[in-house]
Amino acid sequence: MAVKVDQELCTGCELCVEICPDVFEMNDEGKAVVKSAANEDADCVDEAVDSCPTSAISKE
Repeated sequence: MAVKVDQELCTGCELCVEICPDVFEMNDEGKAVVKSAANEDADCVDEAVDSCPTSAISKE
């Protein structure tokens, strides 16, 4: 399963990083991204997806 962050929708609120810091981090533009070696099956990913205020995070 792949986790993706839509950079156009992301507002940089950092909620996903607070909820799931092992999977998400902020990039130089202040947008959330998935860490390169992240465990995308971590339990916190679903909470981050559900909590994103702009629905920028998706699982495929």
